Amino acid sequence: MEDRDWLILQFLFEQKSITKTAQALFISQPALTSRLRYIENYFGIKIVHRTSKGVHFTPQGEYLAQSATEMLAKVRTIKEHVADMSTSVAGTLRLGASSYITMYMLPRLLKLFKQEYPHVEFKVTTTWSRDIFNLVHNQDIHVGFVSSDYGWQGKQHLLFEEPICIASTDEIDLKQLPKLPRISYRTDSMIKALIDKWWRENFSEPPSVSMDVDKLYTCKEMVVNGLGYGIMPSMIVSNIESLHKIILTDKENQPLLRRTRMLYHEDVLEMNVVNAFINFVKNIDFSTIILPQ
Repeated sequence: MEDRDWLILQFLFEQKSITKTAQALFISQPALTSRLRYIENYFGIKIVHRTSKGVHFTPQGEYLAQSATEMLAKVRTIKEHVADMSTSVAGTLRLGASSYITMYMLPRLLKLFKQEYPHVEFKVTTTWSRDIFNLVHNQDIHVGFVSSDYGWQGKQHLLFEEPICIASTDEIDLKQLPKLPRISYRTDSMIKALIDKWWRENFSEPPSVSMDVDKLYTCKEMVVNGLGYGIMPSMIVSNIESLHKIILTDKENQPLLRRTRMLYHEDVLEMNVVNAFINFVKNIDFSTIILPQ
């Protein structure tokens, strides 16, 4: 059995289609069918039944497919540790970050690290902070960057914090905020809960949402073009002098902060490449690597 055979089983179980699996793995359908016959002969079993509606796994085939993820993870771990037995910093870093962090911080950070350690490659997953938390917890990635606190019990490092603000092209009287057009956007659930809590503490009526967009970046562009106000982390609008900004504060008059952290398990520090990256990040002045708006 080769690594790609386990990968074939994994993808085929997910797709239930020879055609889609072949396309996803960039191999021909005849080559894929040939490898399936090889796997069946190797184990002496029937793995799938082909029908006009796709493929159906036998009980034995389903067991093998469900074992594929475990086998691939084990092989990946072995390769990483073997590569790490040398003293050089090389190999593949598996990282996860929210789209916000990926857009404004991660590219510059990885570029600087790559300049110092040119033999390192990156595999980056971009998704919500909650999902990044789970990926680190399950050890699917080495290091995660999140902007919400989900109660991580492993190692973590605070990278930077930024206040949440109201941004608008026009000056805003906070008392009139519920009557003004607001640009809403999808964001991490804990950040949304923080903003919603602030709103309930200050207003007895809901906001007047004029637009509900997909991303924070889209919201920023709408705000910059005078189409309403947005409530967002201040970093994304810090360099836009034409915008008026009001920092949100709690009942104790303390600013509401969005904190960006690096999460990891302690045992990943045994890997040279991960240890070098984590120490590198800890010594970075993040004010110098935030991408300009």
